[in-house]
Amino acid sequence: MYLAEAPVNWCPALGTVLANEEVTPDGRSERGNFPVYKRPLRQWQMRITAYAERLADDLDLIDWPERIRTMQRNWIGRSVGARVHFPLATDPSTTIEVFTTRPDTLFGATFLVLAPEHPLVGRLVAGAWDESAPASWRGAGLAGIVDGVPASGWDSPMEAVAGYRRHASTRSDRERQVETKVKTGVWTGAYAVNPTNAEPVPVFVADYVLMGYGTGAIMAVPAHDQRDFEFARDFDLPVVGVVRPPDAWFEERELAPGSPASTWPEAFTGAGEAMASANEGVSLDGLATADAIAAVNAWLASTGAGEAAVTYRLRDWLFSRQRYWGEPFPIVYDEDGLPVALPESMLPVTLPEIDDYTPTVVGDDDSLPEPPLARAKEWAEVTLDLGDGPRRYRRELNTMPQWAGSCWYYLRYLDPHNDGALVEPAVERYWMQGSTRDGKPAFGGVDLYVGGVEHAVLHLLYARFWHKILFDLGHVSTPEPFQRLFNQGYILADAFVDERGVHVEAAEVVGDPEGGFSHQGRPVQRQVGKMGKSLRNAVSPDAIRTAYGTDTLRLYEMAMGPLDADRPWNARDIIGVHRFLQKLWRNLVDEGSGDLRVAAAPPGEDLRRVLHRTIAGVRADMDGLRFNTAVAKLIELNNALTRTLAEGGDGAAAPLEVAEAMVAMLSPLAPHVAEELWARLGHDTSVVWAAFPVADPDLLVDDETELPVQVAGKVRARVRVPTGADEAVVEAAVLADAGVQAALAGRPVRRAVVVPGRLVNLVV
Repeated sequence: MYLAEAPVNWCPALGTVLANEEVTPDGRSERGNFPVYKRPLRQWQMRITAYAERLADDLDLIDWPERIRTMQRNWIGRSVGARVHFPLATDPSTTIEVFTTRPDTLFGATFLVLAPEHPLVGRLVAGAWDESAPASWRGAGLAGIVDGVPASGWDSPMEAVAGYRRHASTRSDRERQVETKVKTGVWTGAYAVNPTNAEPVPVFVADYVLMGYGTGAIMAVPAHDQRDFEFARDFDLPVVGVVRPPDAWFEERELAPGSPASTWPEAFTGAGEAMASANEGVSLDGLATADAIAAVNAWLASTGAGEAAVTYRLRDWLFSRQRYWGEPFPIVYDEDGLPVALPESMLPVTLPEIDDYTPTVVGDDDSLPEPPLARAKEWAEVTLDLGDGPRRYRRELNTMPQWAGSCWYYLRYLDPHNDGALVEPAVERYWMQGSTRDGKPAFGGVDLYVGGVEHAVLHLLYARFWHKILFDLGHVSTPEPFQRLFNQGYILADAFVDERGVHVEAAEVVGDPEGGFSHQGRPVQRQVGKMGKSLRNAVSPDAIRTAYGTDTLRLYEMAMGPLDADRPWNARDIIGVHRFLQKLWRNLVDEGSGDLRVAAAPPGEDLRRVLHRTIAGVRADMDGLRFNTAVAKLIELNNALTRTLAEGGDGAAAPLEVAEAMVAMLSPLAPHVAEELWARLGHDTSVVWAAFPVADPDLLVDDETELPVQVAGKVRARVRVPTGADEAVVEAAVLADAGVQAALAGRPVRRAVVVPGRLVNLVV
């Protein structure tokens, strides 16, 4: 962890900075939907970039959905290329460092572009315009796009850069990189020098370059990058081709082969043969792209103008928040403003009691954050003896983000009462070291982690980083936290918005689709969305528990549909699940006396077959996390038991073999009902310790097959026949069936067509 000044996402309305992952694509806060601005602040950061390669490579070690692994790899964004140093024309000791994946095009770099937040911008901006430069470089043409720009552009580079930076600070990274947007920017008034040919190249500031990727500066090669090409066209900059396109490329664009790049309608971005790329130290001419990259990288290293490099899109983790409720940093500052870590004997640092812990909300992007802890004056200023006598110190007033707790909470479950360590090593190894489903050693500790896809580059990435730090420090025994990941779907529910577009409490809305909906007398429009606080359509679990019990709520959520699919909430369906539990209870317990309604007598052949098919099906469904179909199979088994009891008349009892198996299969889904029934069945230990039932393979084979019977082309009956019976036996059984005879109504059968195992068609 280190302290550094860097461009941060500052949200004045929340009074705090946000991580990139907490900002929406349109530049607003994920929580509250408030505007977010870019501004430099000195904040604590964690060096997650030091783990970038391991975070990407180790995704191959774990059983995660491919789309989540792809999202994390894209977020980490590994790129192979070179770092190149462009010295300033007026001060060669100062260089602009760029990262490029195509160093073979370096001879074609005709200008540089810096992100508006780049720290060098303020140092290199000139005091006055070079009158020979095109008017477009001064921002002419930005009138109507950027506030306050006259038609002729800004009067000076300093004014232009300051105005443009204000404009860029209101744009999200996503907005700045939209391919279809008009490319905007201004010249800083400065020039750098292309190290390959000593040509001066103007240095621009433009918002399509991000400080969060590479070095925050690019060498622009407009002939071979489409964004650079569009920028060059808009700003009258030269386009120099250094990679020869194939003849077919020219023909498709109705150009003569070898036409100069200044006539091209677009950039050529593919690989090809290098051209116009030679100086006294190196010649790339005639080399294929891969060979040209290797040659120029060697030349860069030999001259000190650059070196081969790998970079990542991932940025270090901004770890400071201007909130009260986060974990306090164990840091104090001395009289020189230098940070000092508190010794272990002074830990933990606890938050002070304050009357008002809401963030200081301010209304503009130029405001400074004021953490709520600043109000605790006696806590913030403290006298401590850190080894050189009592001295006055100022505490760190920022707190850690919520991720500081959510990244490792699963480890604390292993040893929650240990007040001397995170977790006892032997306990951690017992629970976290395991094997995969095919018996191989697992690299992740938690066998199965169920979570939403929305956490792909938030909690899941941060937790992996945190776990790897603990692994390197020797506190955990696996390099990954979660071996298998399963993404559950959303529970959807009706949400309602008023005429302002504001969501209202769904529970307070009245009406129906035909007559319309209203909230407190005002009309509202119905939507369907993810159930939660933001749409104000959450359903209180307490209300369901009070009305139907916890097991009904659990069972309904499992029965709604596939676990990985979005499922609509329907309160009416809860009743059906509740009735299943009631019927199951009545089948095993007498409703009037409360006595057990179970006998040791074995079940009949038909019921036993249904039981063992259910055991096999539920076991497979549980292994595959198909809880909805497991519930459906248990309901079918209970219906079969209900029919058997009805056929037995008064005094009929459920077979103990069936009762125990049903309760054991039900226990993971409805544990409270199952635990009570298990005790009533005479067990003095919990159903949790009972072995899951095992199906008899012989009972999974059906001796009979049910065949649909068509009469005159329509299915009129279904007849059970011995499995594997020949056509003559099947035809005889069908014609003897009362239902078939009723459908024939005395008509003679001209021909019987038997499709073995499928159907019988009677032609009359």
